[in-house]
Amino acid sequence: MKLVLLGPPGAGKGTQAQLLKKDLKLIHISTGDILREEMKKESPVGKEIKKLVESGKLVPDEIVTQIVAERLKALDSKTGCLLDGFPRTVKQAQDLDRILKAIQQPLDYAIYMAASLPVILKRLTGRRVCKKCGTPYHVKNRPPKKEGVCDLCGGALYQRADDNEGTIKTRMQEYTANTAPIIQYYEKQGKLLKVDSDRESEDVQVDLLKKFKADGKFDHHQNTTRA
Repeated sequence: MKLVLLGPPGAGKGTQAQLLKKDLKLIHISTGDILREEMKKESPVGKEIKKLVESGKLVPDEIVTQIVAERLKALDSKTGCLLDGFPRTVKQAQDLDRILKAIQQPLDYAIYMAASLPVILKRLTGRRVCKKCGTPYHVKNRPPKKEGVCDLCGGALYQRADDNEGTIKTRMQEYTANTAPIIQYYEKQGKLLKVDSDRESEDVQVDLLKKFKADGKFDHHQNTTRA
């Protein structure tokens, strides 16, 4: 099964990706994680990416598309995957269609995780991330056992530079202008699944698995998928 997660920053795409990849046995391809790896390495492209991210801007299509293409082409033909953070523009969606067509592995669904601005602000301004292992926390929804310390590795927690109200609103403007049209793009293809992501992530997951099972894409009893 090939899936794409769509939705504004803070809609819960990362959390839902972790839940779905476990139940559906998918490879999780997170462009955000890949780009942060480049920033951490402080490569030339990583430094450029960092400037864009911290100002709330989107990374250029050509950089992200190349990274995604390399990851998809490296997958076994029978391996399902979940794309998180790509595509972000209609051009990227068109590029993805071409990439998947070339490897003869078409997209099954584009999952649109709709969320309201108040919920998004609450989620992102309270988010904290471990500097060592990248495990996410939230000051209210998922606090660590010891304040400022990761439960898993003991690393220090920090607030991402782009998780402030001003930058979040800028990112939402970018999303509305560039990403929202993708919803119509996949809707026209009949591949769009819209879910209310203001709810708890577990509730969203249950709804999605029911849909996949109804469409014959997922056999929960055998815990297998088929493309």
